[in-house]
Amino acid sequence: MRNRRKRPIIRTHKKLTDMLADKKHDDHSSLQSNTISMDTSIQQKKETEKRVGELSPVLHVVVDRVKTLLGNPMDLIVREFEFELEHKVTATLLFLEEMNDSQVLNEFILSPLMSLSSDKQSSPVPVDHALHYIKQNALALGRVLDVETEDELVEALLAGLSVLLVEGNTKGLKLGTNGGKVRGIEEPTSEVVIRGPKDSFTESIKTNISLIRRRVRSKDIRIEKFKIGEVTHTDVAVVYLENIADPLLIQEIKERIEEVKTDGLLESGQLEEFIQDETVTVFPQFLNTERPDVVIGNLLEGRVGIIINGTPFVLIAPAQFIQFFQSSEDYYMRYDISTFLRLLRFSVFIISLIAPSIYIALTTFHQAMIPTTLLFGIAAQREGVPFPAIAEALVMEITFEILREAGIRMPRAVGVAVSIVGALVLGQAAVQAGLVSPAMVIVVGITAVASFAIPSFAVATSARLLRFPLMLISSVFGFYGLTLALIVIIAHLSSLRSFGYPYLSPFAPLQTQDLKDSLFRFPITKLFKRPEKLSKKNQTRTKPYSVKKKREEETTR
Repeated sequence: MRNRRKRPIIRTHKKLTDMLADKKHDDHSSLQSNTISMDTSIQQKKETEKRVGELSPVLHVVVDRVKTLLGNPMDLIVREFEFELEHKVTATLLFLEEMNDSQVLNEFILSPLMSLSSDKQSSPVPVDHALHYIKQNALALGRVLDVETEDELVEALLAGLSVLLVEGNTKGLKLGTNGGKVRGIEEPTSEVVIRGPKDSFTESIKTNISLIRRRVRSKDIRIEKFKIGEVTHTDVAVVYLENIADPLLIQEIKERIEEVKTDGLLESGQLEEFIQDETVTVFPQFLNTERPDVVIGNLLEGRVGIIINGTPFVLIAPAQFIQFFQSSEDYYMRYDISTFLRLLRFSVFIISLIAPSIYIALTTFHQAMIPTTLLFGIAAQREGVPFPAIAEALVMEITFEILREAGIRMPRAVGVAVSIVGALVLGQAAVQAGLVSPAMVIVVGITAVASFAIPSFAVATSARLLRFPLMLISSVFGFYGLTLALIVIIAHLSSLRSFGYPYLSPFAPLQTQDLKDSLFRFPITKLFKRPEKLSKKNQTRTKPYSVKKKREEETTR
């Protein structure tokens, strides 16, 4: 009985084992089949994605598709023509009319292609090799690249290139025929100098890059391009000298530019707001210039230039506060004259910032600090004025700001006359009407003229903005409030950073070597090193001693 009972149990156990083994085999087989099917589906999906957007070998299909994508624009030119290879081949040249050079299109593309014939070929060229033959033998252009998708074709057209399509080919050629009307190189308008180069940047990024390359013929110069704007696709170029600039600074700038996500970028000021360290400040954290020599001078110190297509103003980073009081012609004149001018510019910045506040504090709270004779004169002038000093100052400052804006917005020939005559007439009328005192007109006039002597418009604007709160504080707390406000401004400047570099450098933190080119400028032969924090790879700027020895040897001979 026991044996009979055991046998079925053993047999059952074997059947279960076989069933488990079969099940495992089936699962393994199904897993392999599922894996194969998944791989096949992924491959098919990739092939499908690859096929999406490819150019059709039928020309009219591609042309119709391009017209649809661009909204059938009136400036899209579709030039159809024929040329002969193995047999006659139909081709189409696409370009936007005002963005291409018509002379280049006619002389270097259409004329060579239309003159092709089978008699000039050593062996017949089939249609599927037409593009390669044209690229190697027919087009006399420096920039000829392949186009494989509709997106690349549209992007090339919008960038000012022309596109050549040949019947029976699923590719095209984008041709460097950029042209059209652009502003030429002119003298700078915002940074006028007496001595120095007279050329300036334009709205074309290619022209601006060429202006830099003409002056810096070094293999170490690097230009990296980016595109910003989901709609505008604005070209942005980062320029630096690889053997001088700090790699960490370069990486930080590129990362910040790549993180910018916006519909459009129209001017360098917009990019400045995106990538600056601090947004709640009135002081600029970038140096902007339209002079190529200023950009190159900063590149040689280890800084980085940022060029934006569509604007003549190039950004320079990192910026230091003292740079805004320096001019390019400081390095083209003697060091003693340059030092005097830098001290003068910094002095007029202080005058533009606090001159009205000092007058308000003196006449309101601290009359004892005014000499007696002058005090009697000011009191006599203010005898018929019904308003306090703060009201006089606010009225005059706001009036002058209105005149300044009117002069800028009006035509250039009329704007200067309106500003000068308007200020004289309104000032004289206000004094005669008894609304303001003559002393206040003098103070406001000196303040306005001082603001024009600052080389950087951005820092001059900062002084204009801070002037009003300082005037209000002085009218309430006198010199005590003015002193506290200036301490707060200095503390704020000390806390600012431009891409991690101290804004008040080389004063805070103190860098003795960099003080030689700050408010003072030492002779060129004494500027041995580049800024300490910027150029850690190559700090030597010049070697004056070898030049001196050579001169001594020549003199001895």
